[in-house]
Amino acid sequence: MRFDRFEQMLTHFAEISPDAPALRYEGKTLSFAVLLRRVRDRAETLRAEGKSCLGLLCDGSLDCVIELFAANFAGLQLVMLDDGLDTGMLRTLVRYTDVDMLWGDEDLKEELELALMSGVKDGEGKILFFTSGTTEQAKAVVLTDHSLCQSAWNGSEKLPLTPEDTLLCLLPLGHVFGFVCGLLWGLSCGACVALGRGARHYLDDCAFYRPTAVSVVPLLLGFLIQQRCVNPELKLILVGAGDCPPKLLQAATAMGLRVSFGYGLTETSSGVAISVRGDPYAMEVCPDDTITIAEDGEILIQAPTCMMQGYYKRPGATREVLRDGVLYTGDLGRFDEDGCLHITGRKKDMLVLSDGTKIFLPEYESALMQVLEHTELAVILKNDRPALIFSGEGDAAALSEKLRPLMARQPRGQQIAEILIIEEPLPRTATGKIKRWELQQKVMGTI
Repeated sequence: MRFDRFEQMLTHFAEISPDAPALRYEGKTLSFAVLLRRVRDRAETLRAEGKSCLGLLCDGSLDCVIELFAANFAGLQLVMLDDGLDTGMLRTLVRYTDVDMLWGDEDLKEELELALMSGVKDGEGKILFFTSGTTEQAKAVVLTDHSLCQSAWNGSEKLPLTPEDTLLCLLPLGHVFGFVCGLLWGLSCGACVALGRGARHYLDDCAFYRPTAVSVVPLLLGFLIQQRCVNPELKLILVGAGDCPPKLLQAATAMGLRVSFGYGLTETSSGVAISVRGDPYAMEVCPDDTITIAEDGEILIQAPTCMMQGYYKRPGATREVLRDGVLYTGDLGRFDEDGCLHITGRKKDMLVLSDGTKIFLPEYESALMQVLEHTELAVILKNDRPALIFSGEGDAAALSEKLRPLMARQPRGQQIAEILIIEEPLPRTATGKIKRWELQQKVMGTI
């Protein structure tokens, strides 16, 4: 069923199946009726506070879910904050989004109190998520409970759940993929959502909750498969938010699991295409969306029901990517003969040299990883030449020697000109993607 608002969704299931389980967390189970009552009670308290913009330090708990729905019911603007970020970054994000009230860890709240702003006047229904920030600093994307509900319906039309299903939510709710595909997908289908108990329980959450479906990022899928910690009832795995190696999907399939791959963006309230047939990389476009491929291969999306309102306080950045209702994604793709979408890369994952030569980084770095037998590496531009960033122990001269045969096959301008060895891990987003903009700036000494 298609819902317009969170309140409509929860009310619907509280009326038609009041005793059905809606949420499970650790040893607690809340029915739809009890969940609705607790959300409404908390919403009344929030209204009495007289605030207008809640910064939610998302910890994925039962109380966190109740708070986010209650803030929406109460008409507050909601800002989804990753409680794992450093305090300095959180202060910046709190100020940027005009937060005047915080929910979450008490010690962290105390550290952030001085960053609180004066709130907003027109925030009702708005929910702000931050972009992953792989190629530039994160921006706050203005979504609404309406657009998020439409996104959940859009995906469930291609990949439905039933009230008999249990969806395990292992992903952070502060990211739109985790929010929509780990929470709303289940609730909008009347299924029970089991809230993961954090990274320390990745090994045993499947055995504890016995889900029938789970949404994961590729890194998490690899962990679950490698550790073989999937329960017999688990039948469906939805993978998104990053590239997934074929061997990993093959390993999951060999375990009797149905694997679907999803493609979407924060700007489109999550997924716009999902694989539902045999090939997990061949994705069908969701019902409300229209996707075309530009001459240079860029994926262009029209998603009128799910599209963002824009980037918060950044009209110029909004105009750069959203033109006449069309989102210029920066991703590259193609359609096959069956009309299914295949993702082939990302425009910003290319290095463009001064002579116009382009280096497609996923393929280039993959070749480096195979030769060096090391995955913690990345390539950036330094003085208009490719430079290799190697995270871990190593000797630049020895690495250069190992790369010599590979580099001999590359045009001179595309050969690695310098190898930089760093001790710290590569900066990554919560979904495991390299923050290329941050890495570039660190190496160049600008941050």
